[in-house]
Amino acid sequence: MQIIVRDNPQQVAEVAAALIRAQVLRKPETVLGLATGSTPVPLYDALVRLHSAGEADMSRITTYNLDEYVGLAPDHDQSYHYFMWEKLFYGIGVDPGQVHLPSGIAEDLDAECLRYEESIQAAGGIDLQVLGIGLNGHIGFNEPGDTFSNRTCVAELTESTIQANRRFFDSEDQVPRRALTMGIRTIFQSREILLIACGAAKAGIIAQTVHGPIISQVPASVLQLHPNARLLLDKEAAAEL
Repeated sequence: MQIIVRDNPQQVAEVAAALIRAQVLRKPETVLGLATGSTPVPLYDALVRLHSAGEADMSRITTYNLDEYVGLAPDHDQSYHYFMWEKLFYGIGVDPGQVHLPSGIAEDLDAECLRYEESIQAAGGIDLQVLGIGLNGHIGFNEPGDTFSNRTCVAELTESTIQANRRFFDSEDQVPRRALTMGIRTIFQSREILLIACGAAKAGIIAQTVHGPIISQVPASVLQLHPNARLLLDKEAAAEL
C-alpha cells in the first residue's frame, strides 16, 4: 500500500487528476471505476479543467460507478446518476454509451446486481478504481461486518451512513436506507485502486485502515492486501499515521 500525503484537499485533487490522466494516456480505453460523495468533487473539477485545457482526452474511457441508491430514478437530483453527469460527465466529453451505473429502480434488484457485475467482467474488469472512505471504514456501500467476498449486491445502510448522507436531503426520512453497490471482491479485483481521504474527521479510520487488523468491521482494511493500492491523503487525514 502506497501512501501519498499532500498539504490540502486541492493538492490531493490535482495529484489524483494527474494519476488518472497518466492512466488514460497509457490506455485511452481505460475502464475507470468512480465514486460519489463530497470527497471526489475537487478531483472531478480538476479533470474537467484538464479536459477544457486540452490536456486530457477522456472520450474513449468506460466508466463504472460504485453504487446507486435504491428507489431513486436517474433524474432525481440526489441520485448518483444525476451527480456524476453534473459533476463530471458533461464536462469531459465522455461517450454516454460508455457510462455505467446500477439502476436503483430496477424491478428485480438482485438481477440488476448480477447484470452490473457481468457488465464489469465483460469490459475486462476495472483498470483504476477511485474510492472514498466512510467514517466507519466503508468503501462503496460495503458497511462494517459485510463479507469481504461479496460481489455487486444490495446493501443495507447503517445509521452512521444515513446520518452522514442526511445533509444532501431535505429531511432524514428522505435518505434511502438501501443501495446497490459493488462488493468488496469486485473492488479488490481492480488492477489499481486510488483511495482519497481529506480532513481531520477521517484521520482515525485511515489509521485503522493502514495499521489495524484486516477485518470486515473495517472494510477498507482489506486494501492492505491489494498489490497496487494508493492512499492519497491531505495532512489532516494522515495525522494519525
